[in-house]
This record gives sequence, structure tokens and C-alpha cells, in this order.
Amino acid sequence: MDLLDSFVSRYVKEYDYYEQVARIAAKELESNLQAEGIRCIVTSRAKSATRLEEKLRQRRLRRPYESVEEIYSDIVDLAGVRVAVYFPGEREQVGKIVSRLFVEYEPRRVFPSGAQGVRSKRFSGYSALHYRVRLRPQDLSESERRYASANIEIQVASVLMHAWAEVEHDLVYKPYEGELSDEEYSLLDQLNGLVLAGEIGLEQLQRAGEARVAVVGRALANHYELAALLLSQESIANDEPVTDAGLGRTDLLFELLVRLGLNTPGDLQPYLEALHGDLERRPLAEQIIDALLAEDETRYQTYRTVRAEVDASRGEQALPDAAAYGEMGFFLTQWVKLEHLMRSAAPDADHRRAAMPTSRALEKLSFLDQEMRFELDQLRRLRNNLVHGIEVPSPSHLHAAGERLEALTSEIERRRGMG
Repeated sequence: MDLLDSFVSRYVKEYDYYEQVARIAAKELESNLQAEGIRCIVTSRAKSATRLEEKLRQRRLRRPYESVEEIYSDIVDLAGVRVAVYFPGEREQVGKIVSRLFVEYEPRRVFPSGAQGVRSKRFSGYSALHYRVRLRPQDLSESERRYASANIEIQVASVLMHAWAEVEHDLVYKPYEGELSDEEYSLLDQLNGLVLAGEIGLEQLQRAGEARVAVVGRALANHYELAALLLSQESIANDEPVTDAGLGRTDLLFELLVRLGLNTPGDLQPYLEALHGDLERRPLAEQIIDALLAEDETRYQTYRTVRAEVDASRGEQALPDAAAYGEMGFFLTQWVKLEHLMRSAAPDADHRRAAMPTSRALEKLSFLDQEMRFELDQLRRLRNNLVHGIEVPSPSHLHAAGERLEALTSEIERRRGMG
């Protein structure tokens, strides 16, 4: 049997495997993109056996294959995910989410790459970001661990560019009716120019939308508008682009703002300004939520309710058992006491809008020694994981952490009294 025929025959038997790999990746990515307020269409597929055979026969003309394993290493898109973003300017934001959710086994590919084909073009052609990734084993159930070794290609481009690329690919690289004429190539180039002009129009539409949602007294309609506002306003808070952690769960932040009656740009602005110069490398939405919670401890319960409802709507509700829930309450009660104490101890603190103690805030308190700063920072990380659903420690771990918080708070009060 011919080597290519042997490979395709084997792939047909494995088709369902790659289909499931692509489906898992797409579901995880789509869920996170929606939560962060990225408007897009996410699709997945395992490569068609017919198309795969055509691709292999074309490639064999340029490089003869010597083994089935060599073919597997050469064909990177047996499992593929496509992200078609509404606004081209959000491609990089999608990329940050991809890097966070998956294992990148090769550097991303940026198109256009600068290489020119035989035919001259007036326009730049395909514009996209391609990521070559694998699923993270720790995110998979025991029965799904076998999918962690599969290579996945994630293509990120605008909705317009994806449509044009599909047309060009089928006509130029798979011409069923012969080689295209010069006139047809010219028309494809012209269509590419229209797509690029359309992308400019989409970027202008995005900026117009950001200006609309930034009106101070206008209520935000949904978490997509909130994400647009944060992306346009974030430089006020940080003087730099969004951190690698991205925006975070804007869906949770939006619902919390609605419950608190603070869902206008004017309501949100003070919290962004309070973060100025003290942003951590955590999602921006998490830090704003923390600032809201630090103002009033009763908001913790409101936030837990919001989180349970939003996660349930996404099919991700995982409530802790009664023991863990009780210890969560004990730990957070001690944490709130620490927040009150640290805000009152902080120099020139804005008590109404002060956020929870950060690493930088702890460094400013002279009565804390290095060991106490380190321990408080570790407890702060545990609190972040607990509140934002990253990890729920065991009840015994939570109880011990709550007791340690209680002891540290008493020691800080004693040291302040001595000062």
C-alpha cells in the first residue's frame, strides 16, 4: 500500500479522536472568550479525509515523505479550531487567552509573513494568527487524558478574513476546473482589498462603540459593552496595555455591578482610578471585583450568589460541600477583619475605595517584618483563588488559614499599638 494511502487509512480510523479533541478545545476557548466579553464565532473540525489526501499529494511534490510519523509531524491541523472575531483589534486579546488555556508547543505564526508568491499582489492577502497547541492534562478528566498529546491548530482572524480565505483557498489551491486565469487572480486580489477595507471599517465601528458605551450616565447593557469600556479605559488605570492575564471574567463583574447599582461608566471610573500604579498581573476584572468587595464586606455574599448563578448558566456550577462552605465563611470573615485593619493602617489611604492589601501595599507598612509580609501575601493568594473560583482548598486547610489570619491580625494590632 502506498505510504499516503496507509496514512489516510489510519487517519480515517482515528477521525473521531481528532474530532473530539477539536470539540473539547473549542468548547473551552469559546466559554472563556464569552466570559471575557470577546465577540466572536468559534468553530471546530477534524480535517476531512478527502481534503487531507489532496493536501498530502500536493505536499509530496515538494517533499517526499519517508514514514507515517513524518506525515503526522508535518500536518499540524488534523484537529482545528477557528476563531472569527467581530473586531480585528481583539485578535491579540484572543491570543492571550489561548496562551493561558493551552500548551503552546511551537511559536505562533503571524500572517502575512512577508513572503510573496509567484504572482504579484496589490494587497497583503491572508491576515491571521495561528497557534499550535495541545490541551492541558490538568484540565482533562481521567477518561480524557488521552487527548492531551494531540496537536491542535487554532486560527484567529476577523469574520471577513476567514470568509475570504476560505474562498481563495478552495479556488487557488484546489482548482477543480483548472488553473485560474489572470483576470480571476486579479478579482481575488480586488476582493482581498475590499476585505481589508472592511476590517478598517470594523475597527472604526469598534471605536465608535467604545465611545458610545463610555458615556458617563448611560447604563451598560451587557458584559460585552463592559469589556469594550475596560479595553478603552484601561490605560487610565495602568498606562500600559492590558496585562498578559487579560480582562478576566467580565460576565461576573457586570452582574455584580448590576446588583450593586453601579453599572455605568461613571460608577466604574473611580475603581479604575484607584488601581492606578498598583495593578498586579491578574485579570483586570478580578481586581475591580476585589476593590468593590473591600468597600463593604456584605458584598461578599452578593458576589457568591452572582457567581453561583452565572456559573450555573454556563453549566459550570460546582458548589462546595457544607463543611467547605462553612470554613469559607470563617476564612473570609477573618480576611475582612484584616482588610479593615490594613486600610486603617495604610498611609494616606482612601478608606472609601481602598482595595484589598496587595504586595505593594504590604511593602509600605513598616511595622511588618519580611516573614509577615510573605505569609500575608500567601494568604492573599489563597483568598484570590477562593473568591474567584480558581481553587477551593480543603476545609481543614481553610480552617487553618483562617486561624492564622486571626493570629496575624491580632499581632498587627499589637504592633500598631506599640508604634
